[in-house]
Amino acid sequence: MKSKISLFGIVNLLIMLLVIVVTLYPFIYMLAVSLSKDIYVMKGEISFWPKGINLKMYELVFQDPKIWISYKNTLIYVCLGTFISVMITAMGGYALSRKDMKFHRSLTMLIVFTMFFSGGMIPTFLVVRSLGLIDTVWGMVLPGAVSTWNLIIMRTFFSNMPKEVEESGRMDGLTDIGIFFRLVLPLSQAVIATVSLFYAVGLWNNFLLPLLYLRDPNLFPLQVLLRNLVLAGNVASGDVTRIGGDNLIVEDSLKFATIMVSTLPILLVYPFIQKYFVKGVMIGAVKG
Repeated sequence: MKSKISLFGIVNLLIMLLVIVVTLYPFIYMLAVSLSKDIYVMKGEISFWPKGINLKMYELVFQDPKIWISYKNTLIYVCLGTFISVMITAMGGYALSRKDMKFHRSLTMLIVFTMFFSGGMIPTFLVVRSLGLIDTVWGMVLPGAVSTWNLIIMRTFFSNMPKEVEESGRMDGLTDIGIFFRLVLPLSQAVIATVSLFYAVGLWNNFLLPLLYLRDPNLFPLQVLLRNLVLAGNVASGDVTRIGGDNLIVEDSLKFATIMVSTLPILLVYPFIQKYFVKGVMIGAVKG
């Protein structure tokens, strides 16, 4: 059968192409500037393609010890925070999905209430400080450990799981904890991968919590380092810095190289869990 080309299909294709261009162009431009020679960057001749391949900016980025310290901190926060967040969210979602749990509807409404109202930044900071989490790794992973939206996705996913799974576990003598870890979690790879991606991207891009709860520069993640670099470039007297005799450092090139180095790793994770993404979101979608 021949597929018909409709007006909606054409318009939809054009809109999607526009979204792709708008999304990709900033990355293409930053990559082109970071790989171009200084003279072309200063003249503003870079658009899509680099002119005169120059890897000096990336050499400077990788030679900076602050980059490696920030990378290490970011990886620790992302791995530890994602594990804690996913486990808490999964256990909370499974508990709320159980119809036999008392007050499960009331607890769900109380949790949903936090999507619209919160205590605010200052009360949260006072709580974190009173718990002694300032200037610690735990201050980066515990205050935002649970997302209400992700918890609802998990709850809905577990609610749609066949009851025969739980009944088979009961017949084998498993407790509620055994059913959850031995049966439910292995069957929930799609939603776990999806929620893990949400948490990992949020932790990787987070710079507000470090600004609030960290004082030691050795604990700063990549995003704080990028923020400081961008602010330093904005208040600098010029756009070009001379080091080592004739070597010129164009600040835009250095900033873009640092941004590319800090952004690409989290982007490369997506293809490995893409096959779970759509399935996890659709199965765990809110259905009333």
